[in-house]
Amino acid sequence: MAEQWETKITSVKTNEIRVRGYRIDELMGKLTFSQAIYLLFTGEIPGKEVSDLLDAIFISSIDHGVKPPSALAARNAVSTGAPINAAVASGILCINDFHGGAIYNAMGVIKNAIERAGTPEKIETTAQEVVSEWINSKKHMPGVGHRIHTNDPRTARLFELAEKAGISADGVRMMQSISRAFADQGKPLPINVDGGIAAILVDLNIPQDLANAFFMIARVPGLCAQAYEEKMTQPRMRNIQLDSHVYTGAEDRSIDDRGE
Repeated sequence: MAEQWETKITSVKTNEIRVRGYRIDELMGKLTFSQAIYLLFTGEIPGKEVSDLLDAIFISSIDHGVKPPSALAARNAVSTGAPINAAVASGILCINDFHGGAIYNAMGVIKNAIERAGTPEKIETTAQEVVSEWINSKKHMPGVGHRIHTNDPRTARLFELAEKAGISADGVRMMQSISRAFADQGKPLPINVDGGIAAILVDLNIPQDLANAFFMIARVPGLCAQAYEEKMTQPRMRNIQLDSHVYTGAEDRSIDDRGE
């Protein structure tokens, strides 16, 4: 007889599926997808404000055009005749240290800096010290800077929602202090969406090993859309020239103009 092992996530019996103790059919229609993900990861159901914040995190990274390595990989795979699951898997495999994976690394920077500060009163001075060390090392700090955005619009919105949810704490304060320190030391860099998400995940006490899962979950729908469009509109085995693409979708519109 094989040795028994344990799982605390899901129990499956005849006509019954329970996730973290809750019947999944009872959760359906009562929880948002984000709440269900949080339940899977932590064992607890978050309140509405945290749920709204999680929704915002997932929306913030749902897609970023055709140029990111993950989107290009998915399109390349489809162009060779690969099915959508293989195309999405190709994209997911491109999420590493320099694309999407920066959330994990940024969480490490933030957590180490908070521990080094010791108290909230020392966050600002510690951020100055940490940034000075990174600048002197001539390495790129994860969570700041962006190849396109000089002021990532997603980050400000995430921090606004974190404040509204009562989540904003030392993680967000440290990330904001780090950004100010870069500006003070002559290298103004915006907090990118990875840094914003990392700061919030620190304040939510999400394990660092789950950090990149948030980006992967967010990006899967975008990869599906990119792969499907490639399959339906482009020739097979094409040489994809990213800088030659032209956007021909919906004109600029606002969610507030829907009249609902």
